[in-house]
Amino acid sequence: MTNKAQDEIIINGFKHLKYDAVEFSENEMLERAEKFYHFMDKRRSIREFSNKDVPRSVIENILKTASTAPSGAHKQPWTFCVISNKELKRKIRVAAEAEEKETYENRMVDRWKNDLAAMATDMHKPFLEIAPWIIVAFKRAYEYESDGTKHNNYYVNESVGLACGMLITAIHNAGLVTLTHTPSPMKFLTKILKRPDNERAFLLLPVGYPKDPVYVPDLKRKPLKDISVFYD
Repeated sequence: MTNKAQDEIIINGFKHLKYDAVEFSENEMLERAEKFYHFMDKRRSIREFSNKDVPRSVIENILKTASTAPSGAHKQPWTFCVISNKELKRKIRVAAEAEEKETYENRMVDRWKNDLAAMATDMHKPFLEIAPWIIVAFKRAYEYESDGTKHNNYYVNESVGLACGMLITAIHNAGLVTLTHTPSPMKFLTKILKRPDNERAFLLLPVGYPKDPVYVPDLKRKPLKDISVFYD
């Protein structure tokens, strides 16, 4: 093990950098945590979008934030496909609505439909064309070596799920809105976007500004006592 003014050390042959921890007083921690909670509590899933343009640079920073998520062995097993092309968005909408029609008419049981009633959602997905951006998160089940051999990634679903959670948070932080859309099955996205065979569509998110005005269901989130157990 070597060191350079303790700013870096070598462990198992790999360089490790000194972590610059951010530390707050107890009161400041509480204030920051509470303020951030109230900010995130305003986040809502939006189904009606404005077509107002969003700069690509904003989307790029949102994606970079998502990619700070932890992942199994730091493999970062995700690809974010970002679509603004109108023709591609149209193709995605047509294919997604075909799957949604089949789901609503033949796959969905009555209980599921009843649970969705409050969301005011149906098989029609105009936001796929109206929102200025669509982000499709693909999970990378495995990688190819230069000689064509392949090796699996680790904790792929967990890793991509974490990255998507941070993606949604970054979208909200930028003053934009999104919706988690999962037309099932999503193989059509692989075909339309011409993705390689080691990628599987994980989540589709339209991104942009909300329509003005826009209305959302009056839903209540579970209180802390219903989502947590403290062992003191």
